[in-house]
Amino acid sequence: MEFNVKKLASDAGVFFSRAMQFTEEKLGQAEKTELDAHFENLLARADCTKNWTEKILRQTEVLLQPNPSARVEEFLYEKLDRKVPSRVTNGELLAQYMTEAASDFGPGTPYGKTLIKVGETQRRLGAAEREFIRSASISFLTPLRNFLEGDWRTISKERRILQNRRLDLDACKARLKKAKAAEAKAAAEHELRLTQSEFDRQAEVTRLLLEGISSTHVNHLRCLHEFVESQTNYYAQCYQFMLDLQKQLGRFSGTFVGNAESASPAGVTSPPAAAATLPAVPTIPVVPTIVGVPNTVAEAVLNPNEVKPPASGTRRARVLYDYEAADSTELALLADEMITVYSLPGMDPDWLIGERGNQKGKVPVTYLELLS
Repeated sequence: MEFNVKKLASDAGVFFSRAMQFTEEKLGQAEKTELDAHFENLLARADCTKNWTEKILRQTEVLLQPNPSARVEEFLYEKLDRKVPSRVTNGELLAQYMTEAASDFGPGTPYGKTLIKVGETQRRLGAAEREFIRSASISFLTPLRNFLEGDWRTISKERRILQNRRLDLDACKARLKKAKAAEAKAAAEHELRLTQSEFDRQAEVTRLLLEGISSTHVNHLRCLHEFVESQTNYYAQCYQFMLDLQKQLGRFSGTFVGNAESASPAGVTSPPAAAATLPAVPTIPVVPTIVGVPNTVAEAVLNPNEVKPPASGTRRARVLYDYEAADSTELALLADEMITVYSLPGMDPDWLIGERGNQKGKVPVTYLELLS
């Protein structure tokens, strides 16, 4: 008990001494030991890294999960060290509604068939979004959080210790100046040497931690590249899903017209005014080469056996995802295989001609990584 009281009294004395030194510095009544310019630059760089990392982290969380209530829920689960429950994406929920609506309207009707096709695409979009969120959280958000909750906390702790060591050092310098007797001066000088040694040691520890911010930047740069790659893959998937949907809807454009005509009783024609109010079919813009609108360039492209590679302009490409050919004019692809690709004048920019050995056909650009 006696030891604890003495320690408490000693700690209180140190705290009071530091408080006095800090107050006198603020009032301009005491000298302050200044850190060198390099150290100050390291401190400023560390603060800048911390501030921007927090802002980027928060805004990325908003991007991945716009719902603030859901973000709070995920934060609480994370702090409680519990698994976040699986949440249905908006696309998947829309797909569910469309499928149920198609069941009520009749899956064999034109509207029901289209609802099923669009709903399936929405489901695929929702699944792609879920995978993107998972990938971005692991490769980008987690490293940023680890820095703020790990390395930055250590740096902040050592900086506080360094601040206390500096206050102790300046307080010792002030006591040495005030000492009159030789014995008091000797004691003050001894205390100053010890305090200076502790300050120098702590300054070195803090400096090494601050210089480690450069390694943090390198790590965050790598994570940023992974985030961009995940986002690129996600948008490429979404684009291809929508192209496939557009392709399917374009093929069934005649179905809508036929049903609209058959719905009219025999011998009854629609009034001109009513006909003028009907929307053009199809209302979704369709890429000509996908739907098969005839033109000289498309016809040349649609016959792979007649396509000749240009004298120059061929490139090598790596396949990103598996692709199943829709018809004999397209080339089926396997992920990670290498093929030769080229374009023809007037060809749809979303497609290229691909060659693999003796096989040849159209391939979608979004499934490829073009190499130099």
